[in-house]
Amino acid sequence: MELRQLHYLLAIVEEGSFTRAAARVHVAQPAISQQIAQLERELGERLFDRSERRIRLTPAGEAFLPYARAALDAAASGRDAVVALRGVLAGRLTVGTIPSPPLSLLDQLARFRRRHPGVRITLRTGDPEELTAQVAAGALDAAVIGVSGNRLPAGPAGQRLPVGLTSRDVAEEALVIVVTPGHPLAAKPQLSLSELRGEPMVTLTWGAGLRIALETACAEEGFLPEVTAETDDLTLLTDLVRHGFGVALMPRSAAERARPQVVTIPLRPPAPSRSLALVWRRDRLSAQGRAFLDLAGQDLDEPGA
Repeated sequence: MELRQLHYLLAIVEEGSFTRAAARVHVAQPAISQQIAQLERELGERLFDRSERRIRLTPAGEAFLPYARAALDAAASGRDAVVALRGVLAGRLTVGTIPSPPLSLLDQLARFRRRHPGVRITLRTGDPEELTAQVAAGALDAAVIGVSGNRLPAGPAGQRLPVGLTSRDVAEEALVIVVTPGHPLAAKPQLSLSELRGEPMVTLTWGAGLRIALETACAEEGFLPEVTAETDDLTLLTDLVRHGFGVALMPRSAAERARPQVVTIPLRPPAPSRSLALVWRRDRLSAQGRAFLDLAGQDLDEPGA
């Protein structure tokens, strides 16, 4: 059993395809297939179900995966510990984020890169449930997600963070209304949600934190939003607005990125907001993850942060 075989195994799991995994690790697909077949012969079990278009782990593969991750983590930690003896942090930092992350996250990653140029940075996007699952599994060092207290915005009642994860509040971002420049509401300096009663609206698909925030805020005003179009991609919301599907409730940072194609209108208080938190595993954190959390903590401790 070789570390490269475990590395290939993990790439296939995360990419869901031998072809994409081969491209990711920069080897030919036949080579990666041969190495996995050799690993399966050594273990005496098939690790992947290849009967469908998307490759899936077999029960044996599911049982083996945590140990493969642990072996790769241990090897990476050992390598980093040796490098650290020279006073240099190396390896990889993998951070997850919900779509349209706060600019503060990119600022922190830029600062981290300047401070630790030997660390490779990977930034992955996903929904809060997916990201927390990846943090819990050790695939991500940390992730920025939308939370309320210790709950994920996974449904009306929410879902508690997985056991073993801890979190730190990082930002509270206002939600704003986004319209086309020629919309009758575009000239208003502020809006109340009640003024959107009967207004065609676009939003994220059901279960997303933004969708829940919209429906909850409208319910408090005594009406249901008239959703005419929905998407699971936050970046597409402004495109739907621009093409006349309706108005949208969005995080200010996402709306500002789309200007001047759309107009951003603040809501009158009390306005809904998006709470963001950084989550990580309390029991196992890489040196790179610890350095990133230390830097993020310094940002929070600075006046005005």
